Amino acid sequence: MQQISYLQDQLGLMTWPLLICSALTAMIIAERIFQVMLSIGVGKRAIRHELNQISPTNSKEIEALAQSISGKRPLLYKGVSMLLAHHSFSKGLREDAAGIWLQEKRHQLHAGLRLLGLIGVISPLIGLLGTVLGLIEMFKGVAATTGSITPNDLADGLGLAMRTTAAGLMIALPAISGGQLLGLWADRVLAQLEHTLNYVNVWLEGMSIQTSQSGDTQGTPVSKASIGDVSQA
Repeated sequence: MQQISYLQDQLGLMTWPLLICSALTAMIIAERIFQVMLSIGVGKRAIRHELNQISPTNSKEIEALAQSISGKRPLLYKGVSMLLAHHSFSKGLREDAAGIWLQEKRHQLHAGLRLLGLIGVISPLIGLLGTVLGLIEMFKGVAATTGSITPNDLADGLGLAMRTTAAGLMIALPAISGGQLLGLWADRVLAQLEHTLNYVNVWLEGMSIQTSQSGDTQGTPVSKASIGDVSQA
């Protein structure tokens, strides 16, 4: 309670709005970082290594792999498990299922980022409002002074005005920067998920795609009877 009273003395009427914005920013960023930790831990190479151990025509091996990776934490494993579980369906239906799953994860990974952006816009405005109120208090003190005006007459109101502006900016900076960085991370994760799901979908059709060191993408049938190579720059 003493800390709250101290903050109210320092920030005036804007104490609670700034505290709420600060608490929301901290909670959203902490929750998003927790999601980052849950999503990382496996790459496309690990998925390809798993697929290379089985045949795309062996339903039992595919179902066993889908079952073994379905309980793992990274999103990449969950997406691949979902797609492998639908291996018996047509390619078009698998693409529709993957699209629905990706859309759901897109909403999940971007959850709270718009609120962070909104806080980043509102916090400086709250600080600016506190600045105006502080200046009003300062001029009230000046008007009530009958003698000469001293710095002490201006200090309280002007100090309140500067403190609320600084507090608003201190909240806005992590909210905006955190929202942008987390958005970039979410887009990167979604791109990796989309690429890997496309790879698995093509693999289920009997084609193995390999990327050469020069950056060309080569596709070859998984079966021993090779019918040709497909190269795309």
